Amino acid sequence: MATALRPIGHDDRLSVVDHLDELRTRLIVSGVTLVVALGVCFWQNHALLHLLNRPLENSTPSAQHAGKGRLASTASAAAEQRAGFAQAQRAASQLSRSTHLAPADRLAAGQLAAGLGRAVAALPKTVPKREPVTIGVGEPFTITFTVAAYFALLFSLPVLLYQAYAFVLPAFRPEERRVAIPIMLLAPFLFAAGAVFAYFMVLPPAISFLQNFNNTSFDVLIQAKSYYTFEIYTLLAIGLVFQLPLGLLGLDRVGIINARFLIRNWRYAIVLIAVLAALLPGVDPVTTMLEMIPLLLLYGLSILLLLVADRRAPRQLRESPFAFATDDEDHEPDDLT
Repeated sequence: MATALRPIGHDDRLSVVDHLDELRTRLIVSGVTLVVALGVCFWQNHALLHLLNRPLENSTPSAQHAGKGRLASTASAAAEQRAGFAQAQRAASQLSRSTHLAPADRLAAGQLAAGLGRAVAALPKTVPKREPVTIGVGEPFTITFTVAAYFALLFSLPVLLYQAYAFVLPAFRPEERRVAIPIMLLAPFLFAAGAVFAYFMVLPPAISFLQNFNNTSFDVLIQAKSYYTFEIYTLLAIGLVFQLPLGLLGLDRVGIINARFLIRNWRYAIVLIAVLAALLPGVDPVTTMLEMIPLLLLYGLSILLLLVADRRAPRQLRESPFAFATDDEDHEPDDLT
């Protein structure tokens, strides 16, 4: 169990059985962590589902733009009921002040006016919030369990990554560790930053655009399974895309690219980023543009990181085959004649 809590040293010599024993221990620790996280997430599934439903609730249009579907019918019926109850309340209030009625009748009219006032106050004033719908018998349970499993994997990710890193880290030489450890430490933070950016900046406008597009021609409903799948895949995809600086930094450390290569080929990078954003979840232009913005910023951040890394690296690591190719383009070819 101690091997699961700390990585083995580079100079330690272990047999195949010892390596298998270490792997088994780390798998047990990872499995227990995942099961505990799954139990907690399933226990708090209402909070997690509310968190995922918030972008959809915020995409509800106003009453005058609700369209002709179910939301518009509900809003229209509520408005008509409100007007009718308000008119009846005014009539009952006038009767309660009439001098031609007996005191008991005026009291009854006053009670009627008060009841109608409470009914008016209880009617919805805005279009009801949108909520995902289920169409299968066991779909509420399976969807809840799936959402809890995804969040359990997300919350237990630091422990899972540590177990994976600690298992492979002893194989690295000291100079390789100086490169690998910062990358391993930054990866979870970049993934979390990508997921947070997707939740607050990408999902709300994307869902609002997709759900309210041409809503006057459809009775807009959304299935819970497809909605949660879209959200989770978007969070995962953008979280992984935020690893771009680490990937480029790794390519720089092995001498494949450098900062000069990224600067000189920025036009091609924009085209590739646009293609990558189009391949990410969400085919609408709003989602694609919102996904392109962080990719462009990450590309610029990667250039800055590579400039710093190239200055600290030895000369042989600063120069890459791509760098030689780009440098030769700046010189005229020799006249062989």
